[in-house]
Amino acid sequence: MRWRIGVAVAVLIAVAGLVAAVVVVPRIAGPGADTVDRSQPALLKSLRDLSQYHAAAGEFQVVLDIERDVRYVPAVLAGQRTLFVAAGTVNAYVDFGGLAEDALKVSPTAASGPDGQRSVELALPKAVLDKPNLDQERCYVFAQERGLVDRLTSLVETPDQQPFYVAAEQKIADAARESELVRRADDNTRKMLTGMFGALGYQVEFTTLD
Repeated sequence: MRWRIGVAVAVLIAVAGLVAAVVVVPRIAGPGADTVDRSQPALLKSLRDLSQYHAAAGEFQVVLDIERDVRYVPAVLAGQRTLFVAAGTVNAYVDFGGLAEDALKVSPTAASGPDGQRSVELALPKAVLDKPNLDQERCYVFAQERGLVDRLTSLVETPDQQPFYVAAEQKIADAARESELVRRADDNTRKMLTGMFGALGYQVEFTTLD
């Protein structure tokens, strides 16, 4: 009789443990759980003054089709082919920080035109392209074919996607150089300066700074 009572008590304890695991644990780990962020605040490492006028920006998208084969090994066993979609922007800017003191020449009052405006001659630097800025939320692996060895390796190692980002940056940088982004930045900068000097009563003439 005593062993029957002991068995019944053990069963009740086991059932109680299962109920606690089903009811209590989800409450702890579920949506009602609290998240504690013990990260340190961001630290300011340096400050710098900007002398760049960002005059134009281009948005680019590229689809990479990269295949990596292993010599003398069938593709079904080793190797992979990846379609990687990447998107980002490239800024074109004019840097006024390197202007010399004689880059701006103001004509005397006697040389003013018939409209009463004095003239200004400005040696304007050419626009240059900034480094591509990839949009992380719009960069992803669209499709991927992998051999058996690569599939097994991905189970224990996180695939390295850094080469895809590097290749995407290079492709976007090449596309930006072949586009009209620099020319538009030069035109926009001249328009901005023409309006600014015009508001001050000057007529501006530009020369190219090599």
